[in-house]
Amino acid sequence: MTTASSAEPTRRDFLFVATGAAAAVGGVVTLWPFISQMNPDASTIAAGAPIEVDLAPIASGQDIKVFWRGKPIYIMNRTKKQVDEARAVPVASLPDPATDQSRVKEGHDQWLVVIGICTHLGCIPIAHEGNYDGFFCPCHGSQYDSSGRIRQGPAPANLPVPPYQFVSDSKIQIG
Repeated sequence: MTTASSAEPTRRDFLFVATGAAAAVGGVVTLWPFISQMNPDASTIAAGAPIEVDLAPIASGQDIKVFWRGKPIYIMNRTKKQVDEARAVPVASLPDPATDQSRVKEGHDQWLVVIGICTHLGCIPIAHEGNYDGFFCPCHGSQYDSSGRIRQGPAPANLPVPPYQFVSDSKIQIG
């Protein structure tokens, strides 16, 4: 009896390849949930994972609002006029005394980063409003200057400054 070896693929060869491919796809589909469950969930990320913000698109005099830990964060690129006005205010005249220099990072005086929650009752103030070119809380009339310091109204304290650092000249990390 002689057996002939054929170089052409047979139906059996196709079935072996198809079965192997189906097993590989099934293995990947089975492993995917186990691998993806190792990533932190959205609540963990929202609870305090640091975020990076690119400052390059923010023009002088503009601000943006981002969210960190579920709180609105205002990042303001202040003009030289705003910085000079904030520094000219006598600190003793403020309800919650703080210098402008203590609220910004050295060498980055034009960048103000504050948590955008009014210290009176937790409303969200509006940027570039009010008498001091800073923030105005429409709920009860609190007004903050361009350094986020309370100047007028029922709010007892300045807008808080979150923990942040400059990663580069055009990028910060909050948290």
